Amino acid sequence: MNHTLILSLALLISVSAGAQNADNEPTPVFPVPNERQMKWQQTEFYAFFHYGMNTYTHREWGLGNEDESLFAPTQPPCPRQWLKAVKAAGMKGGIAVVKHHDGFCLWPTQTTTHNCTRGGNAYARNLNLPRAFADAARKEGMKYGFYVSPWDRNNALYGTDAYVENVFLRQCAELAQYGSDQFEMWFDGANGGSGWYGGRDTTVSIDRDIYYDVPNVRDSVHRLCPNIVVWGLGGEARWIGNEEGWAGETNWSPFNRGWTEETEGVHGNEDGWYWLPGESDAMFTDKGWFWHDGEKPLSAERTFQMYLETVGRNATLILNCPPDRSGRLPQATVDSLKAVGRMLRRRLGHNLARKATVSVSDTRGAGAARNYVAGNLTDNRPDTYWATHDDNRAATVTLTWKRPQTVRYVQLMEYIRLGQRIKRFHVEISEDGTSFHRVASNVATTTVGYKRIIPLNGSTKESYGKGFTAKALRVVIDDSKACPTLCEVGVY
Repeated sequence: MNHTLILSLALLISVSAGAQNADNEPTPVFPVPNERQMKWQQTEFYAFFHYGMNTYTHREWGLGNEDESLFAPTQPPCPRQWLKAVKAAGMKGGIAVVKHHDGFCLWPTQTTTHNCTRGGNAYARNLNLPRAFADAARKEGMKYGFYVSPWDRNNALYGTDAYVENVFLRQCAELAQYGSDQFEMWFDGANGGSGWYGGRDTTVSIDRDIYYDVPNVRDSVHRLCPNIVVWGLGGEARWIGNEEGWAGETNWSPFNRGWTEETEGVHGNEDGWYWLPGESDAMFTDKGWFWHDGEKPLSAERTFQMYLETVGRNATLILNCPPDRSGRLPQATVDSLKAVGRMLRRRLGHNLARKATVSVSDTRGAGAARNYVAGNLTDNRPDTYWATHDDNRAATVTLTWKRPQTVRYVQLMEYIRLGQRIKRFHVEISEDGTSFHRVASNVATTTVGYKRIIPLNGSTKESYGKGFTAKALRVVIDDSKACPTLCEVGVY
């Protein structure tokens, strides 16, 4: 009887597994992203807007004792102008700083009187930046979210349990109410230290991993905003480890909690247990995160280099564009952002792979409703992908053209819903379509991840150049954790 039961259970498990994999999909290589992490990664390039009390005091970190009347915009702040400008640069969204470390809130919060309703003029007192920013983002068809500092140098309760329960958690809940479609809530890693703290003028030390009751914050926010990624303290995406706009050429999305992001964030961990993709934050202006007199924006060329070294290395790029005292982006910033957009479209806007003939060394057998053919690599659909049979961890993808093409970049995208799998690859080109030689040999072509862009001249600093004449191009996957999967190959 026991043998019969065991055989019946085994048969049931076998039938169930077969039904679940009727499409013959490869087995996932864990960890894998959840749905909100997938949507976050697809945002790729988005803006930071540092605006607040510091804009009017020339500080980067306010002390917390600033008089509310100092916040006095010279015009009504205009988030839609901010978003239009970064949209022209090719960005897909933005995150507005609505509370920095000084504790000053840019909305009529019920948690503190240190907010814009006590500002220095009617423009300040009538401001509700989260509401205005969310409305503007929806009108522009862009993603949006908010930065709210867990650290509060103004609040007398900071350092006590009462602050977390009655101030910080309530502020997060208030901000979540401004839209269930938010994509990211940003918690800075700067926590605890000297401050005014309601007149105490002291130093407070806290253990940020315990003090903020992050699991409760994360779960509460997710109930209101199901697609939001809680960054930083929230443990759903990691800091890439610098504020300079670059990630490692080898950059794994897997990571281990407890690792130090300042030293390990740029590379991730091939054997990490958690899916914690990297975000790189950087400044678009040269004076600081907040606006300062005399600041200058980056050139389009420098910004393009940052893009290659972040988005092109399996990270996202959040680029800070600070509004000035009028509550608007300066015209020099707006003009430079337009130039960035023109350069991105010119250099990465025309995919030569889509007019190439694509062949592969191995193709996985089709399932009931899914196939894994080479054509999936160039169909511009992120939900289709090419894959090999399970026993093939090395493979080639070859693109050929009838006439020679000038090529400068190759872009690869893994189907990361099944995990980050590729461990080593390289790129070869052929001028005659027959004999191939390797290019970009000085680039660490190790893993791919969500997106990898390889400059074929081997340099992101000399990012464009004359290019290479090629009648064929070959991507050689040398090693993979399991059968490789790719959803796109791009050539530019």
